[in-house]
Amino acid sequence: MSTNHSPIDGVGAGLLEPVRPSWLVRVVMRPMTKALNPVMATVAGSRHFGGAARLTHTGRRSGRSYVAIVGAHVTGDTAVIPLTFGNTSDWARNVRAAGGCSVRLNGTDYSLTQPEFRSAADARPLVRAAFNPVFRAAFPMLGIRQFLVLRVADAESRP
Repeated sequence: MSTNHSPIDGVGAGLLEPVRPSWLVRVVMRPMTKALNPVMATVAGSRHFGGAARLTHTGRRSGRSYVAIVGAHVTGDTAVIPLTFGNTSDWARNVRAAGGCSVRLNGTDYSLTQPEFRSAADARPLVRAAFNPVFRAAFPMLGIRQFLVLRVADAESRP
């Protein structure tokens, strides 16, 4: 994760201040994530494992393809991803720099474009539509203060 604390391109022409992960996420979840991600990468996004999505993105400096495990949900033509590790995580910055990514969620592949960081208040209607009350209750406990909102590129062709 980057420790760059300069403003980050955000919604429209505005800038968002860097949002770091909460103490709980830094101390408890980050070490667990490093150990569990290789295992999770094999099942995330599959049809029978709805708890996590497999996000594929391109490194902004290396140009390499990377995989991140995220809690994405799609509602209509919009994908909503809670930024558990804040907007300074490498994958979030890579998605923003590339202008999109792909996500495998519940056995379906989505091409996502037009990434925008949104505050919890700005994303509230989308979060309510995308996540059930149990997930929504967990977000403040995990210190999630921002969401990445993307457009599903091929939403018109989906049933």
